Amino acid sequence: MVKEPGKSTLADKIDRLFHVVRRPDREPYSNEEVAKACREATGESFSTTYLWQLRTGRRDNPTKRHLEALAQFFGVPPAYFFDDEQSRKIAEELALLGALRDAGVRDLALRAVTLSSDGLDTISDMIDAIARREAGRGPKKEG
Repeated sequence: MVKEPGKSTLADKIDRLFHVVRRPDREPYSNEEVAKACREATGESFSTTYLWQLRTGRRDNPTKRHLEALAQFFGVPPAYFFDDEQSRKIAEELALLGALRDAGVRDLALRAVTLSSDGLDTISDMIDAIARREAGRGPKKEG
């Protein structure tokens, strides 16, 4: 089946939630954690393998209760799974909320609230320049 341009598959949407919604320690949730929470929420079978199949597109027809359990776990409305425009907007909002959980990002955002438009433009330019410089360096080496 060919994917229409601009359309996200169910697997794309589920996988995006795993990348954007994180545990309090900022680490991603595991399939095991999510499957267990969904089992507990629904009282129905919801295995780690089944969730992996949904995330990878090997299965694409979950029950309504399974989607509701996933939506509840990740804190999104069930419409996230059915409406591509709604899904895109929610994913953007979740990414922003995820970034704001980072204390450093939150501190910068709070300090920037009082800046003028020119000041915000300057900060934005500086962030862009730093991001370009860091992208050119490649990944950080450990140790």
